[in-house]
Amino acid sequence: MSAFDELMAFQHQTEALAQIAGRLGWDQETVMPRGAADQRAEEFAAIEAVLHARRTDPRVQDWLAVIDDAALDPVGRAQMRHIRRDVERATRVPEAQATEIARLTSRAQGLWAEARANDDFAAFAPVLEKIVALKREEGAAIAQTQDAGAVYDALLDGFEPGTSAADLERMFAAMRPRLVALRAACLERPTPEGLSGQFDEAAQMRLARRLAKAFGYDMARGRVDKAVHPFSSGSGADVRITTRTDAQDPFNCLYSTIHEVGHGCYEQAIDPAYALSPLGQGVSMGVHESQSRIYENQLGRSRAFSGWLFDRMRESFGDLGVSDADAFYRAVNRLRQGYIRTEADEVQYNLHIMLRFDLERALISGDLAVADLEGAWNDRFEADFGVAVDKPSNGCLQDVHWSVGLFGYFPTYALGNVYAGGLHKAMRAALPDLDADLAEGSLDRATGWLRESVQRHGGLYEPRDVIETAVGKPISEAPLLDYLEEKFGLLYGL
Repeated sequence: MSAFDELMAFQHQTEALAQIAGRLGWDQETVMPRGAADQRAEEFAAIEAVLHARRTDPRVQDWLAVIDDAALDPVGRAQMRHIRRDVERATRVPEAQATEIARLTSRAQGLWAEARANDDFAAFAPVLEKIVALKREEGAAIAQTQDAGAVYDALLDGFEPGTSAADLERMFAAMRPRLVALRAACLERPTPEGLSGQFDEAAQMRLARRLAKAFGYDMARGRVDKAVHPFSSGSGADVRITTRTDAQDPFNCLYSTIHEVGHGCYEQAIDPAYALSPLGQGVSMGVHESQSRIYENQLGRSRAFSGWLFDRMRESFGDLGVSDADAFYRAVNRLRQGYIRTEADEVQYNLHIMLRFDLERALISGDLAVADLEGAWNDRFEADFGVAVDKPSNGCLQDVHWSVGLFGYFPTYALGNVYAGGLHKAMRAALPDLDADLAEGSLDRATGWLRESVQRHGGLYEPRDVIETAVGKPISEAPLLDYLEEKFGLLYGL
């Protein structure tokens, strides 16, 4: 057996163990008994210790030293690119530190959920302070410097290789003026009516599963459950998603489901030959978010598809409080001054991300103390959105990400929106009559185009290369902004 074959066999087991760790996380968020939190933290720590030991195993370095990447085919070279990168990052982080991060973030997840339910940031702040300190140390170890910018970039690189905070700053600076202007123009117009009434939560889940299937989610290799914060986990033959329900707001459930289905379909569509290898999962969180956001927004919130959904919702719930399909479309896309990122409209969503991007960089650099986070969040939110935050669950406790140590993750949502803007423009050029399909509730051609253009490749190419090849031009925020201005200009008569 060659060194390459030995390494890939070893990596196969490592990837399988990582999937087991992911399943522990799914269980914790869905059905784990509350009293099991401390034990689960130890289980996470134990499996992280095993994974870290495998990633830093001297045999891996020995195999890498003798493998000639130039002698491999493109798939083999891509496998080596991922393994070399992961080994370099892992070997810079001490095992004790990696284990403690896993243990602490597992415990913190439950503490965050309890603090959120009680609107008590002070109860969560001490554990968040420890997480920030550990993530700062991890970023410094990976970057091999204490420079604040490099430390944050090291964490960001774990989610979006090849992208820096400076890149994102330039992109956000180009996006903010047009988004703010569009928001202001829309909010000056009358707000469209929303839905009204009570919407049975069991019926919401039935319709959510129907939507998941309509968008191509394979229920034989997946499932839909409920959680505090919707998420997707797994890859290959076991890809699971969650959603949540609100008796007064069925869109929360339905569009969270479509969003997570975008993630799930990406993982399910990856070439099966890459299963349990470094190529067998989404290449980056930005590319992942491009799939979830285009499923949710450009497809799911389109005029054509919303007309089909209007009829399905009337079948499920009866009177919706809106008169017809056009009013329903306006309700699906209406701008509101709200607190919650996951419920934000397409125009304002990226402004929520910019807030988090700035605050988490300040936390990692030490310019913002955790004790001051709630006040800083509230001040920034009121400045950006013109609304005073009324409680922590609508403010700095609304998202799970920081509790589980995902610093550097938030900006990938906005990057995913930018990627989705380019993909949508290219898709419409390739499928000019797509609206006829969407009006019938048929997503096959749209999701098929995304599967062939993006999803099947898994980690074969670098993130930017995947998107630029699919859209046929360099990445730009312009297609997203043009799409938003056209769509909401028509909706609001601008």
